[in-house]
Amino acid sequence: MQARNTSDLIELENRFWQSMVDEDTDTALSMLDEPALMVSEYGAMQFDHSQYRKMAEQGKMVIKSFELSDMNVVFPTDETAVLTYRVKQAMAPRGQDELIRQEMADSSVWTRKGGQWRCVMHTETPVSSQQH
Repeated sequence: MQARNTSDLIELENRFWQSMVDEDTDTALSMLDEPALMVSEYGAMQFDHSQYRKMAEQGKMVIKSFELSDMNVVFPTDETAVLTYRVKQAMAPRGQDELIRQEMADSSVWTRKGGQWRCVMHTETPVSSQQH
């Protein structure tokens, strides 16, 4: 059972990332809990669905591509999953083609409500080029 759940969570994480590349905000929102939390180099924030929509559709940067690796999934409870992984991402200023490539160490916390997994927290930390 847990092995199936592990692949389900990895698939959900990939689908969420793909929704950002596709600029498919509705798909992303269907996978987000409300409110949700995020921690990045810009600090910690809490947001609801309308705030996420504004960030996704009007933010200065857009995700153009991603590659997830080193995926780890832990189930602290049957209703909670924690994922950690590395991501190589390419971003661009909205409306421009100039790519900015980054490698990050990310984590996501998913909770199962009403039989559906929802992401409740995401963190991202830049990976130092000296750690390669």
